[in-house]
Amino acid sequence: MVSSQALKSMDSNLQRPATGGKMKSFTLLFLVTLSLSADVTQGMRVSSSGPQTLRLAQGEKATVDCIYTPDPEDVGDLDIEWSLVSPDTTKKDQLIISYSGGRKYIHVTPAGGVDFSASDPSQGDASLSIGSVQAAHSGTYQCKVKKSPGVDMHKVSLVVMERPSVPRCWVDGDEDVGQPVSLRCESDQGSGPLQYQWRRESGGQIPPSVLQSPVSGELLISNHSVELAGVYSCEVTNAVGKERCRLNLQAIKPPNRAGVITGTVCGCLLLIIILVLVIWLLVFKWERRRYEKELSNDIREDSPAPESRPASRGSGLHSRAAYSQMSHAHKDLQSTPSSTIYTAPTYNNTYGYIV
Repeated sequence: MVSSQALKSMDSNLQRPATGGKMKSFTLLFLVTLSLSADVTQGMRVSSSGPQTLRLAQGEKATVDCIYTPDPEDVGDLDIEWSLVSPDTTKKDQLIISYSGGRKYIHVTPAGGVDFSASDPSQGDASLSIGSVQAAHSGTYQCKVKKSPGVDMHKVSLVVMERPSVPRCWVDGDEDVGQPVSLRCESDQGSGPLQYQWRRESGGQIPPSVLQSPVSGELLISNHSVELAGVYSCEVTNAVGKERCRLNLQAIKPPNRAGVITGTVCGCLLLIIILVLVIWLLVFKWERRRYEKELSNDIREDSPAPESRPASRGSGLHSRAAYSQMSHAHKDLQSTPSSTIYTAPTYNNTYGYIV
């Protein structure tokens, strides 16, 4: 503080005649400034070595810094408060954890758990620790440290993001030499923005003529060649993680057109020859069956009647008996009146006697 003697000297200088006005004005301004600065104390100071915005992946452990330094004139009780600032200015902030009178108080228990990172926050470290951050932990956190008459606060934004999933790599289009082909890369999950980067693992760097989009994940080759064949990898990244996939790009040379035409013609001719042979075999088989059928019909028409079997001894006896019967029948016929009807016997060639 400015002494009373200095103030009296300043007052006497003001009462003197206005000689050297500029010098007197400068002296007065300097003394007032000195007096005001002497009455202001440095007070409590809260600092942080971490970033103002903290981006973390789900499941990670978070530590939100709050390092404070009290002033020697801060002699009151130490109070520390961590709160989640409401985005709506008309609503109250949510008190999370506090320290007062040498004791710790947890006011809410969000998923993952919260606590002071230091075992004794009264030693200058009031940092907040979250065991496993989730999407609900995103927001602006405020650390307020008070030790009368000093008080200060610090804010940190916490953004919880999702890591990108393993991307899927595939070839869009034919892999023929001289034709356009695209390499595609896509990750189904992950907090945006996602960035894609293609790299060539064999055969050197990707030439400038090949275009790639870091947003869509497409690598466009307008004129494919054998030199561009090889193993490619795609890496997808965001602020909290990265993943990659790989594929093997081939270069298929187009077939010889003259050879293709020659092979096609030879194949058609061979097919025609096979069809002709099959038709000829069917006709030949049908004609042969027809000839065999006509031949069998001719044989049946020209075959003679079957010869009678030679008469055996028994058949001779039967013939003689039959002849004797015929003689007696002839005599009876002569003695029989004309009115009697006579039926002549017949000779059976098959059996060899008269019936």
